[in-house]
Amino acid sequence: MSKQSPSAYQTSDRDQANFNQPADYSSIESLPEIWSLAAQRFSDIVALRDPHAQPEVVITYAELDQQIQQFAAGLQAKGVPPASKVSLFADNSPRWLIADQGIMMAGAVDVVRSSQAAQDELLYILSDSDSTSLVVEDNKTLQKLRSQLHGLPIELVVLLSDEAPEAEEGLTILNFEQLMAAGEDRALQPVAQNRETLATLLYTSGTGGNPKPVMLSHDNLMHQVRAIPAVIQPQPGDRALSILPSWHAYERSCEYFLLSLGCTQIYTNLRAFKKDLKQFQPHYMVGVPRLWESIYETIQKQFREQPANKQRLVNFLLGISQRQIIAKRMYQGLYLDNLHPKLSQRLIAGMQAATLLPLHALAERLVYKKVREATGGKLKTVINGGGALARHIDDFYEIIGVPLLVGYGLTETSPVTNARRPWHNLRGSSGQPLPETEVQIVNPETRQPLAQGEKGLVMIRGSQVMQGYYKKPEATAKAIDAEGWFDTGDLGWLTPTNDLVLTGRAKDTIVLSNGENIEPLPLENACARSPYIDQIMVVGQDQRSLGALIVPNLEVLKQWEASQEGQGDKGTRGQGETPHLESKPVQNLFRQELNREVQNRPGYRPDDRIGTFKLILEPFSVENGMMTQTLKIKRPVVSDRYSDLIEKMFEK
Repeated sequence: MSKQSPSAYQTSDRDQANFNQPADYSSIESLPEIWSLAAQRFSDIVALRDPHAQPEVVITYAELDQQIQQFAAGLQAKGVPPASKVSLFADNSPRWLIADQGIMMAGAVDVVRSSQAAQDELLYILSDSDSTSLVVEDNKTLQKLRSQLHGLPIELVVLLSDEAPEAEEGLTILNFEQLMAAGEDRALQPVAQNRETLATLLYTSGTGGNPKPVMLSHDNLMHQVRAIPAVIQPQPGDRALSILPSWHAYERSCEYFLLSLGCTQIYTNLRAFKKDLKQFQPHYMVGVPRLWESIYETIQKQFREQPANKQRLVNFLLGISQRQIIAKRMYQGLYLDNLHPKLSQRLIAGMQAATLLPLHALAERLVYKKVREATGGKLKTVINGGGALARHIDDFYEIIGVPLLVGYGLTETSPVTNARRPWHNLRGSSGQPLPETEVQIVNPETRQPLAQGEKGLVMIRGSQVMQGYYKKPEATAKAIDAEGWFDTGDLGWLTPTNDLVLTGRAKDTIVLSNGENIEPLPLENACARSPYIDQIMVVGQDQRSLGALIVPNLEVLKQWEASQEGQGDKGTRGQGETPHLESKPVQNLFRQELNREVQNRPGYRPDDRIGTFKLILEPFSVENGMMTQTLKIKRPVVSDRYSDLIEKMFEK
């Protein structure tokens, strides 16, 4: 794959200054070399803390380096050769990072996936990756695979738990302590690795079909450590709350980056993270849209529980603040709906922002400061990735004063290619390219570059682009062209300041029977503004109009229902019962909500109208297979699950 010279990359002076910051790692050849350098710089600072483990786990940087080396030496003692594949099927914990980096330090390639993945998927990955060793979360995970291991070239199994391993003929099975004991008195044998050495195989979670094996080199992963300081610059001892799957490219690269700068990583989970936000008062957190929506919905629920007069005050102040931030963006030239305001428009916007500032400041004292206390009150930056952020969520975090940035990338790009900057936070965009990264927009059919501002297929070239798909040369050639440009499969356009604005996925595009192409995600994000809509998936391929599957917010719907009964409307069921989703009042309510939110969306056109919809009670979730581990809807799975319902929707 051809690479451009550094001069070809568009990097601002400010980015370049930050990009040069972590000079301690500029000369290293492999990712695990970070840990001994970090141990020297941050020796007694806590690197990893798991307050939910029994007992609680606290590991300093000096201890982390020592344990990674000991794990690596243990693997070498048990005969794991350099360049061999070691499957790591486990989930968030300090031991995950120790195993991940221990495998790489031993010179092997780790093949990562969640222990919660389906048996068939884990067995497929084991076989496809040519793994000869296996590291698993616990005995339960091992039992899921045990009966099929004899048909695979697996020689060593390591449990990350302290459970007693069950012996099996032909397999060496150790628990974590036994492997660490094997490496305790053995000198780690250095393994020659360079930046092009394969570091990991990461199977894309995807939204349908078998996952694809992405080959990421040490340089791919180190690019993120080198380049993300162009966006944020954490200080040693800053706290980061970790909730996303550690094996996922987004969380994984962020962990490497934050730990390379001496941050303390605190593990949380979906059940505990709202409590942990308050208790541990993190400075940084990375998440996906569903996480920020969850916090938003919790805050909105608290607003709705206030007396009517307080609700009116809060809504009034939110409205004032909304106008204030839009005016401020216009004045700063950071308003996506009008990137080229006239001088008169900017002056008027500046005056409006200044006029509304006292009321916004009042709202800050009365409301927003208290809201931030629920997040611990110390957040310097939260970063969204893994999916598009709905506009109203983006606006809300700006209003309440929680700095929220958005990044973009894919597993195949290690993953981050673009990110908004604190000093250039163009809401609605995915930000400017990271250092060493080029972005171009091409015609999806001809692959010819398009002019700035034209919508097309997003192509990426840079140090973070994968080496290819393991043992899949045809798929690699389809994804990366002869000049090194990676086809993201995303549609978007570039602003004059090189911010990437995404408009949808090429393969998610819905083509109506009239030939119009519709991107479902912007419509879904718009409709999600409605308090009555918890989740929504737009459908309509080859139909005359769009339709939607909607998971209603039952709690809000029940409150609405009760208010209607108080006004004498008996068309729905009693309060506390599941609403009659097919009743005329409920159907009319959702019709009004859909029409309003779709028509209020910037760039609305008649083909955007959602003509038919069905309300369903089962939420889309990871557990029922309708969402990925990073909480993206698996459109093919949902379409298949509800194929009969979708078909009936369009029979009208």
